[in-house]
Amino acid sequence: MTSWAIAPAVRRRRLDAALLAGPLTVGALAGVRIKYAVLAVIAIGVIGWVMARPAVAAYLLIFLTPLVVGLNDAAVVHALRPNETLMIVLGVAIGLRWLTRVRSGEVKWPRLDGADASLITLAVASSVLPLVVMAVRQRAIMTDDLLYSIVLWKLVAEYVIVRAAITTREQAMRCLKLSLLAAAVVCAIGILQSLGHFGVTGLLAKYYTPTGIDTALTNGRGGSLLGLPAAVADLAILNLAIAVAMIVRGHRRPLWLGSLAVLYGLGVVAAAEFSTFIGLFVSLAALMVITKSGRIAAYTIPVALLGGTLLWPVIRTRLAGFDSATGLPISWTDRLYNLRTYFWPVVSSDHNWILGVRPAARIPLTSKRFSYVWIESGYMWLLWGGGLPLLASYLAFVGAFVRKGWAHIRRADAAGIAATAVVTALCAQVVLMLLDPHLTYRGSGDLLFMILALVRRLPGGRAKVTSGDRAMSAALPASTPAGVPA
Repeated sequence: MTSWAIAPAVRRRRLDAALLAGPLTVGALAGVRIKYAVLAVIAIGVIGWVMARPAVAAYLLIFLTPLVVGLNDAAVVHALRPNETLMIVLGVAIGLRWLTRVRSGEVKWPRLDGADASLITLAVASSVLPLVVMAVRQRAIMTDDLLYSIVLWKLVAEYVIVRAAITTREQAMRCLKLSLLAAAVVCAIGILQSLGHFGVTGLLAKYYTPTGIDTALTNGRGGSLLGLPAAVADLAILNLAIAVAMIVRGHRRPLWLGSLAVLYGLGVVAAAEFSTFIGLFVSLAALMVITKSGRIAAYTIPVALLGGTLLWPVIRTRLAGFDSATGLPISWTDRLYNLRTYFWPVVSSDHNWILGVRPAARIPLTSKRFSYVWIESGYMWLLWGGGLPLLASYLAFVGAFVRKGWAHIRRADAAGIAATAVVTALCAQVVLMLLDPHLTYRGSGDLLFMILALVRRLPGGRAKVTSGDRAMSAALPASTPAGVPA
């Protein structure tokens, strides 16, 4: 018998062996701990689902990440947060699907543009380069340095997953709608938290950790499910731009979209961060320029009055936090003290501003309440973590995606909506990076990179069913046909 004749039988036996390995693995895990077996079953189910319908990977990542990113006791794998575990499972599924298509000869290598190259450069400048510099300068590389050096790579991985999974305009539009829904949940909870209603604060204190700063649960700031008020505001600004872009393009249900836009605006106010108020004004100005609509300013006035009335207790608390001696918020004076005491002297000495100090963006101190002092300045964080190369790569990243977004901004489809949101969010971020490292904030940074992946031309209609997909569907249950977009 010739080799080509027995090849299908060999492939079938390999598939049978792979399918048999699943139950055996689950059984072995059940013998160790039933929890691990249940999680393995869920992971196998998700992987099979994504291999049959790859767009599901983007849907799950965009919708679930803002909802689970702040969970504290629900880590599925040791040292991994739930959103990171989800990202790994989805990445494995996309990778396995890619391998099956490699064997059928149907893989098309993606074309990288300048924006994609800027992402890779940014990740390298925040990880490989500073670690090499530390090794050359004989500085001890700590666990913190390694953890901080992979942060941007995780964001790039989310970008790659969404880009690989979404292949049609309809799928991209579903991603945007799921983003709006998830952000609405986060903002609604943040508003209730800031006002102290319905026991929301107690639930968040039990299940969510605000980046180690537990006072965010009791000081009237809406950290919500992200555990960080500034991240909630960034998430709200991004989705506010999505909602406005949909309204301007005549999307159906403008009243629902308008209501969501109001909710996102209130979410920014509930976050009660002076910096994000600035970001909201910058984003509104950017939206007026992009959409060429002065009505945004007219609608802002009644929304501001509504927000001021509903959330006056939150605003009053924040206004009471001004330092009478300096005229600045107390949080800002503390920020300046930390920068001047712990970070500026180190960056300015020994030419550290050229190639950076180390990836870890915090310094351990036993005298501080939380044992660490963090860098509360985005551009100082860039100089600290990677010096001029990292600063230049960030500016190049912003410039590349603003140019790419501007090239798609007049489109009436999902790419145009995503482009409007991306340009708006990046304009606000460039300003806010003067105060905090908003680029990598949990939840909001993740979603920004996922929306970046939608800024591209996509075909309409159903995705083409390939022979590789048909082969995959033959091995899967009939209820999950391959090649059919979700």
